[in-house]
Amino acid sequence: MDLQGELIEHPYSVYERLRETAPVCRITGTDGTPAWLVTRYDDVREALADPRLSLDKKNAAEGTYRGFALPPALDANLLNMDAPDHTRIRRLVGRAFTSRRVEQLRTPIRATADRLLDELGPAGSADLVADYAVALPVIVICDLLGIPEDRRVDFRSWTDALVAPDPARPGAVKEALVAMLGFLTALVAHKRGEPADDLLSDLIGVRDTDGDRLSEDELLSVVFLVLFAGYENTAQLIGNAIHTLLRQPDHLALLRKDPSRLPAAVVELARLEGPALLAIRRFPTEDVTIAGVTVPAGETVLLSLSAANRDPARFSHPEVLDFDRDTSGHLALGHGIHYCIGGPLARAEVEIALAALLDRYPTLELLDSAPRWRRSLRSRGLEELPVRYEAARGSA
Repeated sequence: MDLQGELIEHPYSVYERLRETAPVCRITGTDGTPAWLVTRYDDVREALADPRLSLDKKNAAEGTYRGFALPPALDANLLNMDAPDHTRIRRLVGRAFTSRRVEQLRTPIRATADRLLDELGPAGSADLVADYAVALPVIVICDLLGIPEDRRVDFRSWTDALVAPDPARPGAVKEALVAMLGFLTALVAHKRGEPADDLLSDLIGVRDTDGDRLSEDELLSVVFLVLFAGYENTAQLIGNAIHTLLRQPDHLALLRKDPSRLPAAVVELARLEGPALLAIRRFPTEDVTIAGVTVPAGETVLLSLSAANRDPARFSHPEVLDFDRDTSGHLALGHGIHYCIGGPLARAEVEIALAALLDRYPTLELLDSAPRWRRSLRSRGLEELPVRYEAARGSA
């Protein structure tokens, strides 16, 4: 079934139809090869934790998966690994994303958010995607890694090429990968010469003092993934959350009246409008049966996090934004051993971004009633978010 166009244009309505009629459906993926799309909550959750569904591309059957080929130096990352290598590397990276570490980052994240809003000024119009939703997590993840300000570049152009490839520019993906590899290679060399108190210096230390634990390719791949995933999904979620709230003024008013509701609101917004429509593709190491359908070994399996999070069998009236909802078990950040390692940091950034914006601008309105979503089967994010704003009297 060729649903690619429909899934890009109207994902939620297509997911609803598939959950009811074909919960495990054979489709044509963006690379032109067949894939199995899974849409019901129980099936998706179980599959996410099934060790027979491998992330390692070596388990893909010949002719069933292409995707875009990462250079070897960027391919040894957590999104292409199974245990035990996945376990080993995740343990190393996880030290940067503990709840305690995230709490320590809250004050500097808020300072960054306030500084970005200072640059917007007390009144006017802006694109909150480029000027805020993207800018904030880029600064946060660069600070975490220890990337000097004079070495920070336009990551968004690279990630856009990877997440939402432009059919009119077939060479853009390769160009982006070459640029990222060159940037990261130079960055690691710089940090080796001038180490500091940051995640990248720590990872280089692990690599250089205990080569059996982290190879050179694994080092570059980890930095690539932390940089790429560390801001891309967070930026999209900030933009999606702001857009959703501006279209639902009653919920916006609730948060203005009681900011203590923000943590629960962020989790609910992630469930309803999370940027990750699909989990990373998986390849069965043997024939597996999902909802009565046998998927042959090696074929591509796509697990729809978004469809699962809007499954009425799990969440009552799932299309409704409800800050009082029991969101336990939502799959916006995945499930199982591949649960998003940066989840605590992402939630903190979105919460702080919304709090700073609402504190600063009691008057905030959309300038475009027809949002432009990026054309992607895998992720859902806004191209832009034009708004008009006005700060409270006495605010900066």
